[in-house]
Amino acid sequence: MNQAIKIKTLTEIEARPFKVYTHRHLDKITALDNLSEEQRFEMKVVASILPFRVNDYVIDELIDWNNIPEDPIFQLTFPQREMLKPEAFDRVAELMRNDAPKEELQAAIDDVRAELNPHPAGQMELNVPKLDNEPLPGMQHKYRETVLFFPSQGQVCHSYCTFCFRWAQFIGDNDLKFAAKEASKLHAYLKEHTEVTDLLITGGDPLVMKTKHLQQYLEPLMEPEFDHIQTIRLGTKALTFWPYRFVTDADSTELLELLEALVRKGKHVALMGHYNHWKELDTPVAREAIRSVRATGAEIRSQGPLLDNINNNADDWAHMWKEQVKLGIIPYYMFVERDTGAKRYFEVPLARAWEVYREAMKNVSGLGRTARGPSMSADPGKVEIQGVTEIHGEKVFVLRFIQGRNPDWVQRPFFAKYDEEATWLNHLKPAFGEEKFFFEDEFEAMKKQAQIAG
Repeated sequence: MNQAIKIKTLTEIEARPFKVYTHRHLDKITALDNLSEEQRFEMKVVASILPFRVNDYVIDELIDWNNIPEDPIFQLTFPQREMLKPEAFDRVAELMRNDAPKEELQAAIDDVRAELNPHPAGQMELNVPKLDNEPLPGMQHKYRETVLFFPSQGQVCHSYCTFCFRWAQFIGDNDLKFAAKEASKLHAYLKEHTEVTDLLITGGDPLVMKTKHLQQYLEPLMEPEFDHIQTIRLGTKALTFWPYRFVTDADSTELLELLEALVRKGKHVALMGHYNHWKELDTPVAREAIRSVRATGAEIRSQGPLLDNINNNADDWAHMWKEQVKLGIIPYYMFVERDTGAKRYFEVPLARAWEVYREAMKNVSGLGRTARGPSMSADPGKVEIQGVTEIHGEKVFVLRFIQGRNPDWVQRPFFAKYDEEATWLNHLKPAFGEEKFFFEDEFEAMKKQAQIAG
């Protein structure tokens, strides 16, 4: 690490303390004072069901308070009434207005949450690996090459996204959490599974952890017995929600040195940066955080879903990808909003998603066309919409697996009947009179086997 550059940076960007607000502190956010009492009450209702957490950097630097409620970062972080079904909202709102007993209110909240598909894509049933025939909570092994690890110290974020498909991690229900405390079990599993080349540390956000905790997981991977682990990914929103983590936090230098040490040991280190709008790239500290990370030799790859009310237009995506390429970030994925949580507020029909992706791609250079999508992280795997076309007089979606539970599914094209309203894979029907998609029987067998093994 070039310490001279680091010292220069510290004199240019002033450190700030991390101050966070949760649903208990909504009344203390002075920026909300211009909203009506009813609007603030609606926020409290939704925040009692879906997790809410925001910090003062997001409030002060990213949200345009003259453009409320349309501002995309406001929509990204603050709850809106329409995120819940009307009947669900009304049920909880009435109980709150009438000061219902705590047990009655909590029962209603639990009922609403249960209807929101808290663990999509078979996370609880199909992805949990075993060591010595014992399940390993806090790990997922869905695809052959990649293991996901959820460190217990990283099961929050600097702010929460209102669309988050892992919202169930943050509501205090241990039955809905993925979290692991022991680095030793992660390392033991990786030693046994030499087919694994990629480790993804995720959460929550692993970069809420102090560097000394992150070191416990990552430093041993530099030893020869982990040579098969070629890539270490860190899934994070810190580059946008708290870029001071890489610039002025007390252990930011140690974090950057850890990344650099991994790179020097021959690991490909990639920060999987979650970006939802170009505004998240637009502050001096965000750009300095990007520069600092790239100076270690680590890469930053960007990913995020297409979201109604936030980025449902090609211009914002093209603008974001252009800025990312200029800053040295590699566009990686445009996702389809998952079938969980507040999906009713954010989901975009697959036909519309394809149009936005295609129009955005037409307006970026080849270096921006590394972004794959629109991609659904569905139960069988990551399915990409490659296009809409007509074959033998039938209008169809052209699809393929980017990743599959069976690696043999990858890159195999298949076709679904065109459906203007469909928003997820399970809404689609096979084209050309076929009864099933090619993978369905094998996937059903996998689920039955998992039930037996479980």
